[in-house]
Amino acid sequence: MTNKEKYDNVFMECLGLGAAQLSEALVYNSVKAWDSVGHMAMMAALEREFDIMLETDDIIDFSSYPKGMQLLAKYEVQF
Repeated sequence: MTNKEKYDNVFMECLGLGAAQLSEALVYNSVKAWDSVGHMAMMAALEREFDIMLETDDIIDFSSYPKGMQLLAKYEVQF
């Protein structure tokens, strides 16, 4: 499984989304499940999936589907 597939799966599983809903337009609070609790669950799932520990500033800055990929690049996760 590619890193992109892993990333997408975390979004779909944590937020209850389908693949068609993953896009540049997907931002924090744009779907009901992506609230503060859903956000933290997704951050924990990403840490487990990619075996990383996100910094607090990055968790706060993780505001959209594309922004997340940019932030994960800091942790050597390549898409």
